[in-house]
Amino acid sequence: MYQISLEQPGDGAEIETLLDQSFGPDRRQRAAYGLRQDVPALGELCFVLRGARLLCASIRYWPVMIAGRQPALLLGPLAVGQAWRGRSLGKALIRHSLGRARLLGHGAVLLIGDADYYRPFGFSTELTGGLALPSPVEPGRFQGCELVPGALAGLSGPVEPARCGQAVEA
Repeated sequence: MYQISLEQPGDGAEIETLLDQSFGPDRRQRAAYGLRQDVPALGELCFVLRGARLLCASIRYWPVMIAGRQPALLLGPLAVGQAWRGRSLGKALIRHSLGRARLLGHGAVLLIGDADYYRPFGFSTELTGGLALPSPVEPGRFQGCELVPGALAGLSGPVEPARCGQAVEA
């Protein structure tokens, strides 16, 4: 049996090990890490999934700003330990966390990831057509999801980390 709960301060080392296993030691060079640098994750949207005693999966969200004026969330990283892959644990974390983000009043989520994996959750590359990341990513991997209909409609400009004092709610 698995249980989803908020990430706790003591989970950090296990999550880092899970992230290294999932994405490799060079993961901090990826474009999404530039948006997370020097910005704390949103604790109310960082979840872990545990088995009997072991941490099996993790998901985190970060505040970003679109064109310096529109708050959004950045999903990631989502990581599932190799021993637990293929059991839909990542999908359970996505459903749970998106539901929580919606309840907290967030309007939009961005991510860099596999389009086929994230499409069933409402993510689309069409919603990010006018948006620009600070560094290049593979075509088709930058996606958005509207938690509030129209939250990304007509937006264009750079996506940047939200800095202290910038609102993160929609």
